[in-house]
Amino acid sequence: MIRRLDKQDRIFRALGHPTRREILDLLRAAPRTTGELCVHFDDLDRCTVMQHLGVLERAELVIARTEGRVRWNVLNVMPIKDIHDRWIGAYASGAVGLLARLKRDLEAPATKRRSRSATARGIDRRSRAG
Repeated sequence: MIRRLDKQDRIFRALGHPTRREILDLLRAAPRTTGELCVHFDDLDRCTVMQHLGVLERAELVIARTEGRVRWNVLNVMPIKDIHDRWIGAYASGAVGLLARLKRDLEAPATKRRSRSATARGIDRRSRAG
């Protein structure tokens, strides 16, 4: 049975190949023509570069537009943002909270830090004694 890939499956599959990730890195810097991408990947033939671009287009990571005989490829960051929001954002928020607490603790006046440290040592000594 052949299963149809959903949108995020296509995105992850597209990101799974190093050549396609390199294409995205190039497009992140600036839109490129297909010819410019082919020149960059001089070890690949034009057909192979076009196949990689096709995978990226189906995943909606690249938007292609034609001007005359020139085909421009532009990075579409929205699918990557959607993945970030779904898979990374929730986990990152906990880390952001920890970093904010660390910043607050480090920026606290030295006397408060010493008193907190002394309190912590006192608790530690009591737990060892018991």
